[in-house]
Amino acid sequence: MPVVRKRQRGRSLLTDRLDEQKLEMLRAWGEGLSSDQREELRAAGKAILLLNEEIELLNVDLWHAREPGTEEPPRPLDVSPERWIESLRRRGTSGRT
Repeated sequence: MPVVRKRQRGRSLLTDRLDEQKLEMLRAWGEGLSSDQREELRAAGKAILLLNEEIELLNVDLWHAREPGTEEPPRPLDVSPERWIESLRRRGTSGRT
């Protein structure tokens, strides 16, 4: 996948799709931050892990929606901000990391 460079307010931004290597890097960062002594870094680490898990679940949903032989068209995925917030709240209170 090609890398696209965008300019925003005089800065160059590097944008590219998340691939397995980048997701694994995010997972490693999240795990590292989750074990930090500082509360705010632990919280950031947990947030990274939760978002990483949500991305993986959305990829599975998308893969299933694209499976050949499905009789009905796939329903649109609900990726509204409200859904993300509710998902993060449920996971944050369930003890999952």
